[in-house]
Amino acid sequence: MSAPALQVIVLTLFPDMFPGPLGFSLAGKGLKDGLWTLEALNIRDFAEGRHANVDDTPYGGGAGMVMRPDVVGRAIDAAFEKLPGATLVHLTPRGAPLTQGLVRTQFAAPDTRLILLCGRFEGIDERINDHYKPLEISLGDFVLYGGEVAAMALLEAVVRQCEGALGNPQTLEEESFSIGENSALLLEYPHYTKPPLWKGLSVPEALLSGHHAKIRQWRREQAEAITRERRPDLIEAHHVKRETK
Repeated sequence: MSAPALQVIVLTLFPDMFPGPLGFSLAGKGLKDGLWTLEALNIRDFAEGRHANVDDTPYGGGAGMVMRPDVVGRAIDAAFEKLPGATLVHLTPRGAPLTQGLVRTQFAAPDTRLILLCGRFEGIDERINDHYKPLEISLGDFVLYGGEVAAMALLEAVVRQCEGALGNPQTLEEESFSIGENSALLLEYPHYTKPPLWKGLSVPEALLSGHHAKIRQWRREQAEAITRERRPDLIEAHHVKRETK
């Protein structure tokens, strides 16, 4: 049997949160079928002392607690022993924004190994970043209680890239942010299904025509219009990219 396309270890203080939503639907089926693997390690298991403290007060003062580098470091070392050569990812609000392009370029290789580090409290001692130099990823410009939800979002996006993870591989080509390299990244066009008339609203005529060229043109026009309205930054970024070539 061939090795799973994706192997993941999550470092967290709440291992029971996993697989969570990832255990359902196509992601859950892929996990059950061995398309990808997931192991959650409890960072607290690597703490020492009677109270197994994983955090302490910040030097310099301030609110909150900071996760200790010695404890987190031991957890990371143990994960690397299980997954040699893995990419270490630190989920943090100050990281690079998670985008579909980042998912494809960083995590969509046929044999991907990931160690996802989920912080809590005020964050993790900076020396972890200095020593291990993880890839820092952010889910967006907001703050969560910890990195677990962000890790799940990242994993769902990555699992979808695995061969066999989707019922129809063409889905990856037609969804939002996945238009070809020479085009702007576009939001996905609207979708319709039966019945053709609902509450006085009709399915667009082009989709009922059976004319494939007309359907492709309609979908492209809709994707461009929606993107201009809701994410003009994607269109602008494409123009800037072309001008600098």
